[in-house]
Amino acid sequence: MSSAGNRVAGRGAVKGFVHKVHSPPSSLNDSLEGEIQAFLIDEDQLHTYDDLTKVNPVNRSTVLKCLQARYSVKVFYTHAGCTLVALNPFQPIPDLYSLEVMKEYHSAPQPQEFKPHIFIVAEEAYRNVQGQLEPVNQSLVVSGESGAGKTWTSRCLMKYYATVAASSSVVKSQNTVERIERRVLDSNPIMEAFGNACTLRNSNSSRFGKYIQLQLDRCQLLVGASVQTYLLEKTRVACQLANERNFHIFYQMLKGATDEQRKEWKMPRGQSFVWLPNSEKTVEEDCFHETVEAMVHLGINAERQRQIFRILAGILQLGNVNFSTSTDESQACNLDEQSKDFSQRAAELLCVPAEELQMCLRVRTLKAGKQSVIKPCSQTECSMRRDCLAKVIYARLFDWLVTFINNSICADKSTWCNFIGVLDVYGFECFQINNLEQLCINYANEKLQQHFVAHYLRAQQEEYVSEGLEWSFVKYQDNQSCLDLLEGNPVSVFSLLNEESRLNRASDAKTFRVRLEKELCDNVNISWDKFSKVPHFTVAHYAGKVHYQIQGMVEKNKDPVPPELTSLLQKSDNPLVHQIFTDKETENPTTKGLSKVTVVSKFKNSLESLMRILHTTTPHYTRCIKPNPDCKPLTFKKEEVIMQLEACGIVETIHISAAGFPIRIPFKGFMQRYGLIGKYSNFNSLSRCVDVEADSSDSPRQEVEKLLGVVLQHKAFDPSHNHDSEKPNLWVHCGRTKVFLTQLMLDSLEDQRKKILSRCAFSIQCCWLKYQRRRRHARQQSATLIQAVVRSWLVRRQVRRCNRAAAVIQNKWRKWRALLRSLAEAELDDAKDLAEEDVPVLNPVIRERGSVQLSSIQEPVTVRGWPMGLALASAPSITMSLTATGFQKMVSVMASLKLPSRRGEYKVKPNQYSQELASIRAQPKGSVKLHYQRSPLLYADMQPDLKSDVTGFNAILLEKTL
Repeated sequence: MSSAGNRVAGRGAVKGFVHKVHSPPSSLNDSLEGEIQAFLIDEDQLHTYDDLTKVNPVNRSTVLKCLQARYSVKVFYTHAGCTLVALNPFQPIPDLYSLEVMKEYHSAPQPQEFKPHIFIVAEEAYRNVQGQLEPVNQSLVVSGESGAGKTWTSRCLMKYYATVAASSSVVKSQNTVERIERRVLDSNPIMEAFGNACTLRNSNSSRFGKYIQLQLDRCQLLVGASVQTYLLEKTRVACQLANERNFHIFYQMLKGATDEQRKEWKMPRGQSFVWLPNSEKTVEEDCFHETVEAMVHLGINAERQRQIFRILAGILQLGNVNFSTSTDESQACNLDEQSKDFSQRAAELLCVPAEELQMCLRVRTLKAGKQSVIKPCSQTECSMRRDCLAKVIYARLFDWLVTFINNSICADKSTWCNFIGVLDVYGFECFQINNLEQLCINYANEKLQQHFVAHYLRAQQEEYVSEGLEWSFVKYQDNQSCLDLLEGNPVSVFSLLNEESRLNRASDAKTFRVRLEKELCDNVNISWDKFSKVPHFTVAHYAGKVHYQIQGMVEKNKDPVPPELTSLLQKSDNPLVHQIFTDKETENPTTKGLSKVTVVSKFKNSLESLMRILHTTTPHYTRCIKPNPDCKPLTFKKEEVIMQLEACGIVETIHISAAGFPIRIPFKGFMQRYGLIGKYSNFNSLSRCVDVEADSSDSPRQEVEKLLGVVLQHKAFDPSHNHDSEKPNLWVHCGRTKVFLTQLMLDSLEDQRKKILSRCAFSIQCCWLKYQRRRRHARQQSATLIQAVVRSWLVRRQVRRCNRAAAVIQNKWRKWRALLRSLAEAELDDAKDLAEEDVPVLNPVIRERGSVQLSSIQEPVTVRGWPMGLALASAPSITMSLTATGFQKMVSVMASLKLPSRRGEYKVKPNQYSQELASIRAQPKGSVKLHYQRSPLLYADMQPDLKSDVTGFNAILLEKTL
């Protein structure tokens, strides 16, 4: 399904709802000039046309005038049907590609309603992946001439996806995504430094093609990327045209190296290099620090960087080596002292022996059977071997870098399921001297143009006719004949070039030209200038005629590498040099004869692989236009622009887009995706709104027509719809096997589908929440019941344990008490056997005041103290000394003192109570002390409790001392 911008046009019919509209006549009427003039008069409104399909009439003049008006007000993007036209401003435009602008286009419900921008194309591709519309994988094809802005556009696309596909909402993979997006973006500075150069047409021209696959997982998050490269222009290392430069990395080293690095690389300040012309010219890309920083982020450590830069410095030293012819033809070419010094430096930087390097450059080895013959090379051959050595080292270093980048950013196949490809190839080139490199570059552009023609200009119109649309073919420029000239079978330019390259003989430019003229004279796309002294041929490309010089083309196609040089580099002490040449020889063993792979055949195979990928993806076209050949800011040259518009078929594209349907969906896929609109639509007032799945006897076309009827009626009665802007019968056509839609109709379908899905999702959420709440309530009740049962069981178990423990304790206590009683009884029975102690002699004072000696009393008697009369002047100090020995004496004392035992408590009741003493006029001084000794009995100790209460009059008169 091809994507498109905000475009509305079409013809067709839906049964009962969509009426047939005949196409306008193909020929313009006599008032064409008047209409053009009327259109061009209102130039103040030209810049408001954001889509060239709205221009009426559509021709070169109106399209050119509209683009010029928009360019003059600094509007650089314009829709042209299914493509986006991008004019290069040749100056920085602030805030045009900022992060806020990216978020604005990404979050917009309908990005097509915004101003045309490269981010609209990027967002359309991203939403196609999110919607899983077949084919799901997307390709963004950025084409245009050299200097039109393809590299910058590709850089913006990668930055956009690295921003919007790195969702911070996924916390788990946020660090991984940030690491991947940083590495994907950091691959750009490295590849541009090693693969781009300053040319006559562009200061940052890509000298190789690349197709970057941005790998997305099931959540459409960026998880990795891979880079495929095509035909690096390695001849630029040793040969630069006038006013052009070598690859950027060499100038970055020359201008950004520190003194320590210069010393290590043997590049002192002030030294000039033959292979670095125009080194005084400074471009924006001469940023050595940015390249080194990108290497660090990609995981290239300091030691590996050191090896890389030593290799590059060695290549520059090789360029300063010059050869002079020897007077003796049997001897090798001579090297002057300065060239020997340069070769010595190159050998040290490449870590190979200097003598062996000089020998390999000046002498070649020929094998005759089992014997080897050494033959000196001529001065031209020595220079060719030197250039070959530099080119092969740089090319393999570039391949190693691409492989390292892929290993660093490529995700495992199991982690990603879809991809968005960004194609950035060299633009169409035409120089004063064009050779094999320009032929391959222009061939690649021819293939991309043919892909556009086959996919859009031709295939869409043929499909309209086959599906029953009333369609008048729009004529367009088909470049298939040019492709047949270059790659056709059985005879073509490439086949003859490969055949000439595989012959084991020296090539001759004139002979090859004669053969080309003989074999391809019937093709109108090739011509020759018979009066030219330089052998060449001219090819009429879609973008114009280009003259190709034949001299040296066959040798470049052979791309021979002397085996002596390969063997020398395999023995290098530089680990990186040793690795890239050892691995390469292991993967691609040297082949001989007709099986040898040439540059053209290798490039053709890789390009065919790229085209297979493009044919299986949904393409999105961006045409970059170069407003002026001098790269001046905001300068619009009409001749330059109109030539590019005609070459890439923009006018024809606008015609087809304005009158056609850019979106085509088969009936089955249409019903699978949009059938729910008819099933769940709330627009039930019409009888035609029926369930499309109810009647199984309906054909797929009838089901689609019913569904489209529901959609169009819903759109017609939508109060938010502007009825005057467009008519529903111009939005859709129901063909024989497919539904043809405009972008507005597709947007309407997607909006209704999204609303229905939102309602269904809301209903599902409500039911799910209701179910969850009921389930949660039931779980809470169950948990409460379980907790109550468990707690009651725990309490009962604890009570039972306490009861059992109490019973055990009581049982033990009772047994212990019984044991004590039995032991006490046994001791009391044996009390008579206890020895009596001596009775102490009483103090005479005590005896005089009424003390009683109890030790000699055998039976209990009542002890009466001195009566305390009321007439006493002072209370006598009474001290009662009781001495009792043995259990029987203690019992006698207790009985004499009337100390009855009641519940473990002892009470002293003095005899004053019995004499009815009413008052005391004087408190007696002194105290009554009871002296006793602890019983020797172990179990029958009858000592009163320390906590016993003493009540009565004794509480006042006596001080209890125990």
